[in-house]
Amino acid sequence: MSNLVTLTIDGRPVSVPGDYTVLRAAEVAGIKIPRLCFLEGIHEASNCRVCVVKIEGQKGLKTSCSTQVQDGMIIKTNTKEVYDTVSFNLELLAGNHKFECWKCSRENSCEFLDLLRRYNVENDFSNAKLFDQKDILFNDTSGAMVIDSSKCVLCGRCVSACEKLSGLGILNFNKRGSKTFVGPALFHNLEDSGCIYCGKCIQACPTGALREDDQIKTFERALRDPNKVVVVQVAPAVRAALGEEFGYKIGTNVEGQLFASLKELGVNEIIDTNFTADLTIMEEGHEFINRLNHQGVLPMFTSCSPGWINYLEMYYPEYIPNLSSCKSPQQMAGALIKTYYAERLNKAAKDIVSVSIMPCVAKKAEAKRPEMGRDGLRDVDIVLTTRELARLIRHQGIPFRDLEPSKPFGALASYTGAASIFGASGGVMEAALRTVSEILEGHSTPIEFTEVRGSEEIKEATYTIHGNEIRVAVVQGGRAIKEFLEHMKTGTKTYHFVEFMGCVGGCVNGGGQPIVPAEIQEKVDVRAKRAKVLYAIDEATEFRKSHLNPAIQEIYESFLDKPNSHLAHTLLHTKYTKRSPYSGS
Repeated sequence: MSNLVTLTIDGRPVSVPGDYTVLRAAEVAGIKIPRLCFLEGIHEASNCRVCVVKIEGQKGLKTSCSTQVQDGMIIKTNTKEVYDTVSFNLELLAGNHKFECWKCSRENSCEFLDLLRRYNVENDFSNAKLFDQKDILFNDTSGAMVIDSSKCVLCGRCVSACEKLSGLGILNFNKRGSKTFVGPALFHNLEDSGCIYCGKCIQACPTGALREDDQIKTFERALRDPNKVVVVQVAPAVRAALGEEFGYKIGTNVEGQLFASLKELGVNEIIDTNFTADLTIMEEGHEFINRLNHQGVLPMFTSCSPGWINYLEMYYPEYIPNLSSCKSPQQMAGALIKTYYAERLNKAAKDIVSVSIMPCVAKKAEAKRPEMGRDGLRDVDIVLTTRELARLIRHQGIPFRDLEPSKPFGALASYTGAASIFGASGGVMEAALRTVSEILEGHSTPIEFTEVRGSEEIKEATYTIHGNEIRVAVVQGGRAIKEFLEHMKTGTKTYHFVEFMGCVGGCVNGGGQPIVPAEIQEKVDVRAKRAKVLYAIDEATEFRKSHLNPAIQEIYESFLDKPNSHLAHTLLHTKYTKRSPYSGS
């Protein structure tokens, strides 16, 4: 740590390390300096000039996010000059922003709108002529994400997040001057740009310029169609984050209110994606054992994360043989809804609308893959993100916090603790190890494999199972995926089983989860708090290994026969293929 320096901010003395910025020092002093383009560790370019301050003895105003502290500095953050400058800069930005707040996905989480309110910026469109000169990009053809540059304030946060978190650099500034807009480089559409739909750009955006493809209206229409039965599944990570949209603390389990809110919306058939997380472990675990015992392709890679699948198919297709053939839990649930569950309901598959609530934007694209269905029907018809569900609940006036907790019942609703941890990085690996070790050993084995938990982007562990050393790894985030796969090409380490997640932190930090303000992200480990919810559910659950789930045992006995059976392969497995990043194929 650098030596401490002492400075004064708005009359308050504060001592901080000498490598701190003025912005960071102000936060230590409890003084809130406005900020817009700044995203710590991601984008620190100081190009919005909303965070300016006055430093005694220095000419002009300085950007606090990029100015390093010095001993004896005297700083003022709220003089008339500072206030007027920040207000003017916000007015300029507002003149380049199309205001549609009443229908914007960021109606409750817009950092830009919060600043405009804080500084009482009048909505007089005084810069309408400048706005008219802009080149507007509106791209919604991917079916997963939407870019609307009419709402972009050119802060650059999404560009940096894409580069540093996905490692791909899909987004860039296009054109120059007043015609500058952010979009895929070389003017591609998203589906033709190499984008994996991880959604990190959406989470970085301070406005509604980037969002998921909204399917709320489609869902509401399905609920009102008397000829359809709507069956909704809910992913593990949703219950660990949805409450943030309704004022709960980060890291609050709102499972009961979540299911109650779905019933309030008019959903009669609710299942839990946790059930098919258990089913995934049965299929994937037995696939791994078969590869291990019969010289199959190793290491075997997990296939639960669609962002990761997109990454591999486009950028490292030579490793497709390593992928498990299992569908994700979402798609397994969809396949069972249109077959097994349809029979239980005495309904034709065409009369069922299969809906999933997911923490992930890439799930929307996954559901549209040609192979994810049969007989001209999709396994999953509608995918809503956690954020979309929250907006729908608010718009319908449902008092979420006052709801009596509920839970779904039925053949596809029960789950083990192993299923719940699917939503955290390392959870799929740990769940698989619990079952695989017990099957191979033939007796009870440890429940917790804590070495694969944690925030490191690449984690490794070695376990002795049935006399064999099994080396596993857990990899999270596009940047780490590239690092790991490149290491595999040249390194000498051998692995047997590797979990990959497109998002750092896993599904709890998925691109469709509630957006946490940048200032809070810097102070709170959001991923760890959300993951803690899932591990708490695991610890409190009667059965903590997937193969012990009585409902899983029953579905094999009555329908699927056994793991990796012919019917299981037909419904629960798929094939992955090489794709060009720039062909849209």
